[in-house]
Amino acid sequence: MTSTSTPATRNFDGVAIPAPGTFEIDASHSTVEFVARHMMVSKVRGRFATYSGTIIVAEDPLASSVAVTLDVATVQTGDEGRDAHLVGDDFLDAESHPDITFRSTSVSPAGGTRFDVVGELTIRGVTREVNLPAELEGVATDPWGNERVGFSARIELDREEFGLTWNQALETGGVLVSKKVAIDIDVQAVRQG
Repeated sequence: MTSTSTPATRNFDGVAIPAPGTFEIDASHSTVEFVARHMMVSKVRGRFATYSGTIIVAEDPLASSVAVTLDVATVQTGDEGRDAHLVGDDFLDAESHPDITFRSTSVSPAGGTRFDVVGELTIRGVTREVNLPAELEGVATDPWGNERVGFSARIELDREEFGLTWNQALETGGVLVSKKVAIDIDVQAVRQG
């Protein structure tokens, strides 16, 4: 059955945001990707294939929250050897630390459709507070009557702060893998209630 209903939204500082409720991340319409410099001359891109998460839009929008879990063993960079290295002891250590998690602790407006989502990011058993600058991409109803919300975010992390310190020096100077890693997130989530 198809529906042409309008999604339930409300106005917050001139922006249409979802009405209160719980949204589950739709992994088939979302991506969590990362980019790191390799040998100081190029970039390597990767993604996590399996993850889940919940976005709770509160009555007070600034009391909203998000919780996300990434399955470390599902990292994909297009090279099986590199993927095995990333999930091994030198980097993410998937056997001892199978998940990367993010749990928000606060949300604040950053102008227009942008919000600062502060929370605890845990990688390889190390938890750090990070500010995730997020953007509300919109709210819509799909042809089957499901209300969807989209968010995007980008953050740059120092991987060494999370215990990911493996590297190799290059004869020409510099290192094999950059300390800085950019994380790009595009999420679509479906209202559950």
